[in-house]
Amino acid sequence: MKNPIRIIWLILGFAAIGIGTVGVVLPVLPTTPFLLLASFCLAKGSERFHTWFTQTKLYKTHLDDFVKTRSMTLRSKFTILLPASAMLILAFIMMPNWYGRGFIIFLIIFKYVYFFTRIKTIAA
Repeated sequence: MKNPIRIIWLILGFAAIGIGTVGVVLPVLPTTPFLLLASFCLAKGSERFHTWFTQTKLYKTHLDDFVKTRSMTLRSKFTILLPASAMLILAFIMMPNWYGRGFIIFLIIFKYVYFFTRIKTIAA
């Protein structure tokens, strides 16, 4: 019998590929985080599927440069940050608890600080 944990990693990896692929078409859904998640999950689940994924056009277009250089264009950063911020702002509005709202504000600030201090910005 196959390792059920590896099967779960593979299922999560392929689900993330699916969501990331939809994100290529829908500007509201960020592609890069889901493809990073897919790469991580497939690496945990199967070396063969991870190797396959890193050879796809989807990976090469959206992740290859980031993985190699740990850098992104300013446009890429905002393409990821703005939709995520919009979702967090909606959660903030709907959150009745002030502690929850404080945590959401912390998340919004943290992700911008992380993206602009830990990930190098390169020219397009």
